[in-house]
Amino acid sequence: MTTDAAKTTDTKRSGLPDGSVGSAFAAPVAVGGRAVAAADATGPVGVDARPSGGEDRRIAASARRPGRPTRPGRSGRGDGGDRRPLTSRRWFRIVGGALIPLALLAAWQVVSTTGAVPVSQLPSPEMVWLAAIDLAERGLLGLYVAISTQRVFIGFAFGALFGLLAGAVVGLSRLGDVLFSPTLGAVRAVPSLAWVPLLILWFGIGEDSKVILISIGAFFPVYTIVAASLRHVDRRLLEAGRAFGLRGATLFATVQLPAVVPSVIAALRLALAQAWLFLVAAELIASSMGLGFLLSDSGNTGRIDRIFLAIILLAVLGKLSDALVGLLERWAVRRWA
Repeated sequence: MTTDAAKTTDTKRSGLPDGSVGSAFAAPVAVGGRAVAAADATGPVGVDARPSGGEDRRIAASARRPGRPTRPGRSGRGDGGDRRPLTSRRWFRIVGGALIPLALLAAWQVVSTTGAVPVSQLPSPEMVWLAAIDLAERGLLGLYVAISTQRVFIGFAFGALFGLLAGAVVGLSRLGDVLFSPTLGAVRAVPSLAWVPLLILWFGIGEDSKVILISIGAFFPVYTIVAASLRHVDRRLLEAGRAFGLRGATLFATVQLPAVVPSVIAALRLALAQAWLFLVAAELIASSMGLGFLLSDSGNTGRIDRIFLAIILLAVLGKLSDALVGLLERWAVRRWA
C-alpha cells in the first residue's frame, strides 16, 4: 500500500496520467542527443548508444585532423604508389623524346656507312664529330656558339619588349589599332634578307645591324599574338573588373594580363625560334664569327661536315633556349594564370 501511494504521488507530481509509461520510468539520460540510459523503479537501465554505420563514419571523419591534401598520383593510405598516366611521368617523357633523335642517328649512320649516299652529300656522324673536335681544339667552336647565343638573346630581348608594348597598344586601344595595324602588317611581310642591305647602309657591318635584324625577327610574333589575345579577352571579365573599380593599369595587371599569359608565353617561344632563324641572315652581314658564319664559310669551302655540325648546334641551342622559356611559363602560370 505504501509503495502504491508513493507511485501515485510521483505520477501526480510529473503531470502524467496514472498507468502511463512515464509513471514507471523516469526521463532518459541523453548524451550528444542520443539516449544512453533510463531509470525505472528499481534503478538505471542501460540503452544501446552505439552509433549507426553512417553516423560512425561521420564521427570518424570529424575526428580526423585536417592535414595536407593528398598529392596527385599517391594513394590516401600512404603506400607511395604513383597512379599518374604513363605519359605524365618525367622519365617516360625524356625517354620518349629521345627515341626519334636516336632512330634518326642510327639511320644516318647506316645510310652513310653503307654507301647508299655519297660522303660528299651526307657525311657520317663520325666525320661531324671529328669536325667538332677540330674546331674545339682550335678554340673556335665555343667562341662561335657564345657569339651567336649572345646575339640571339640580346636581339630577342629588345624585339620581345617592343613587341609586348606594341601589342598592348594595338590590343587595348581602338585608336592604336586603327593607326598602327596596317603599317605593321605591311612591314611584317618583308623578308628577312631584304633588310640586310638597308641595315648595312644605315648601321654598318658591326654588331648593331645584326642585333637589329634579330630584333625585327623576334618583334612580329610577339606583337601579333599579344595584340590578338588582348582583343579577344572575355568582355564579361572586363565588366566584372570595372564593377570592382579597376581601371587602366590596375585592370590590365589584375584581369587582362592573367587572361593572356598562356598566349604571351607562346608568343615568346615563337619569337625565340624566329630569332634563331634570323641569326643566320644577320651573320651574313660581313661576319667573321658565329654559327651563321660557319654555315656560309663551310658552304663556300665545301665542308659538308661542318655544315651539318652548324645545323645540329643551331637545333640543340634552339631547344635549350626553348626549355628556358618553358621554365618561365611554369612560373608565370603559377603567378598569374
